[in-house]
Parts: sequence; C-alpha cells; structure tokens
Amino acid sequence: MKLPTLRDVGTEAKLLLIGIPVFIWTMVPIYHMFLFAISPKEDAFSGKLWPEHPTLHNFSIVFHQQHYFLRDFWIQFWNSTVIALSAGALTLFVATAAAFSISRLRVPGGRAVMNMALFTYFIPAAFLAVPMYRTMGNYGLLNNHWSLILAMVTIASPYAIWVLKQASDKLPVELDEAATMDGATTLQLFRLVYVPLMMPSLVAIGTYAILLAWNEYLYAFLLLSKDTDITLPVALGNFLAADDSPWELLMTTGFIYALPPAAVYYAFRRYMVGGLTAGAVKS
Repeated sequence: MKLPTLRDVGTEAKLLLIGIPVFIWTMVPIYHMFLFAISPKEDAFSGKLWPEHPTLHNFSIVFHQQHYFLRDFWIQFWNSTVIALSAGALTLFVATAAAFSISRLRVPGGRAVMNMALFTYFIPAAFLAVPMYRTMGNYGLLNNHWSLILAMVTIASPYAIWVLKQASDKLPVELDEAATMDGATTLQLFRLVYVPLMMPSLVAIGTYAILLAWNEYLYAFLLLSKDTDITLPVALGNFLAADDSPWELLMTTGFIYALPPAAVYYAFRRYMVGGLTAGAVKS
C-alpha cells in the first residue's frame, strides 16, 4: 500500500483546518435551537452553554398542541408532508418523462424548450409570486393544496429536467437499440431500461424536490391562508406576530420540523452528489 506523501498530508491538514471551523459555524445555530427547546421559558435567554434545568416540557407542549399557536400542529405537519411528497412525485414524473423525450426520443424542439425553461431561473422566484397567485386565483385553486404543489413543480421542474437530461445523455444508445430490436415498445423501453438505469439520479432529484417543497415559505404564505390548510413554515412565522413570542416553543417546533428533511437527506445522501452531478463531466 502506498504511503501518503508529505504533500498529501499537508493538503489533508489544510482541509481539516478549514473544515472544522466551517462545521462549528454550521452547528452553532442548530445547537442554539436545541438549547432553546430544552430550556424553561425563564432560562431561554440565559446565554449559558447548557441550561441549569433542562426539560422536555416544551416538546410535550408541542406534541399535545397545548398552546394557541400549536392548536393545529399535527394537521399542519401533515399538510407539509403531503405537499412535499406530492410535489416531489409530480416533479419526478414530469422531469423523467421530459428528459426521456428530449434525450432518448430526440423530440424536435426539446432542447429549445429545456433551455427556455432554465431561463426562468434568471427571474427571482419572488417576482413570480404575484403572477402565480393570480393564475391560481383564475383557476380557483387558492386555499387548495394543489396550488402550492403545482407552484413547487413549476419551480423545481426546469432544474430537474436539466439534471436528468444530462445524466440520460451518458447512457449508451446501444441499450435502446438492443431493446428495440427485441421488440420493446417505447413505454417498455422507458419502464424496463431507462428508469432502472437512471435510478440514482431519480432518487437525487426526488429528494431535491421534496426538500424544496418542504421548506417553501413565500408561495405557501400567499396561496394558503386557513390555519388548517397552511404548512408548518407559515405556522412558524405566526409565532412572531405576538408581542411576547414563546421563543422556546418556536425553537422546539422548528427543531422538530427540521428532523424529517435531515432524515431524508441522511437516507439518500449517497445519491445526492453523484445523482445531481451525473453527466456534468463528459467522459
């Protein structure tokens, strides 16, 4: 086994010196949120590295919805889950079908459509919020979960199509030709050849779309208004409307809300880098 050279050791040490401060800087807000979550209200702003009387009472209040701002916590949590999963599934369906059509079927004008869709990212999402609100109002979708789902699909699809198209271009054309010679239809080619080979990229894109919809605030705030329809990001914003905001409960709710995306990312982390960068470098 080849031993590392002094140059390699020096590089690793430099990366470690950079990585440790970045890690600490990233973890400080999360740790601060956790401190609020396990602190009594009177000790929330003590500024200590660890509360004198740590407690799980705040979690109990959230779980049992024992506060005015938390009376619909589980309904809002369910709304966020349904919207995120639905937006992820629909984005994945649209992007996979579009990438297959552009890359493998060579649909005329497909590349132009993809480039035009990517051009929308030059416009900040906030500028599109009002037109999106008016469009959903014209179709009678305001205060309907489908309005937010469709908005998230609209935002996520261009990037998803581009990534999947780049990954699809790397698949050998000979596989399509062999399947066609064996009598496979276009649908069979898509289902039995294309989808299995694209699975790492599909998992990465699905995760990306789910996390994007899970964390969305602006469009959720505009398109949904009823307490039983809104998502948790909007509900968390309502905490700040009070003169004496229960910060310990806000941080506890935020900490709980951050656990599902962390679990999703941890479960599919090995697909994220490879799947999202597939096709970025030509071999």
